[in-house]
Amino acid sequence: MTAADQRSPGWRKSSHSNANDSCVEVDFVAAEVAVRDSKDPASGVLRFGPARWRAFTGHIAGLRA
Repeated sequence: MTAADQRSPGWRKSSHSNANDSCVEVDFVAAEVAVRDSKDPASGVLRFGPARWRAFTGHIAGLRA
């Protein structure tokens, strides 16, 4: 992901983020979901394809149940 992509206005934090900003941000870029650390956005970005993103979020949802 380029530096310009990291500054994308599409980055969003969860509405469930806590007060100290310990969370991740997501952005939907082309056919991928990009994820970064909100405290250190320049540290890097993980990219997920649609199937992997669904598997990841499904797993997280299962942990919260």
